[in-house]
Amino acid sequence: MDQNFINQLYKNHTHCKECPPGSLIHSFFEQLLGVLFPNFANEPVRSEDELNKKIEQVTALLHRILVKNQNGQKNEEIVSSFFNSVESIFNELQTDIEATYLGDPAAKSREEIVRAYPGFYAIAAYRIAHQLYKQNIENIPRLITEYAHSKTGIDIHPGAKIGKHFCIDHGTGIVIGETAVIGENVKLYQGVTLGALSVRKADALIQRHPTIEDHVIVYAGATILGGNTVVGHHSVIGGNVWLTSSVAPNSKIYYKAHMHNELDKTTDTIIYKP
Repeated sequence: MDQNFINQLYKNHTHCKECPPGSLIHSFFEQLLGVLFPNFANEPVRSEDELNKKIEQVTALLHRILVKNQNGQKNEEIVSSFFNSVESIFNELQTDIEATYLGDPAAKSREEIVRAYPGFYAIAAYRIAHQLYKQNIENIPRLITEYAHSKTGIDIHPGAKIGKHFCIDHGTGIVIGETAVIGENVKLYQGVTLGALSVRKADALIQRHPTIEDHVIVYAGATILGGNTVVGHHSVIGGNVWLTSSVAPNSKIYYKAHMHNELDKTTDTIIYKP
């Protein structure tokens, strides 16, 4: 390789001396998950002293990750604030487990959901990352959710606002954008996109993604776009629906195929039932 190019690469490396490696951030997430849920622990915890040591280890790991803090806060303050929120994160995850257990007839136990459901894994990554996002930590929240994305196929931006009792069924291909707002008792199936109509950089600070109110079900393959799009509470959005405008509460949106005998073809018509 050309020496000038090598020099350029070396400068990039020197500028990134304080960049925590992704593997360290992934380890922090996995270790914290192992503290919260014994199903993810690498080895059983035999005493409270052992559990306290694990908590100390994951706390030290977050300190290590925050070697460079862009927002001016002291790392001790960030770490303390984060771990003070862990009980709340855990309690929210309990509601997500319950929502999935009650919403999926195939779920044999809550333990199965924790151990085997990619939807729960992705939600857990989101809830942990979202707390760091709220604390204005750069990069790290996104690295946590993208790690879960790579393992589950579920892409949840840590900036999204998601209420309790959130259920993801199957999950592969779900995309939830940064400014999406999701209420409580919402259920999404695989392939759902909560996306933006505009990708202009000038719109970065405004809501670009839809609002999904409480008790909404969105079936597989549905695409809901736009920051002004609101899906009213207790609505059902059918599979493969493309939605770019708001719908009233208690609505049902789905497609109905119509046969054209003369052409022997079908066309889809959207049906809206408030």
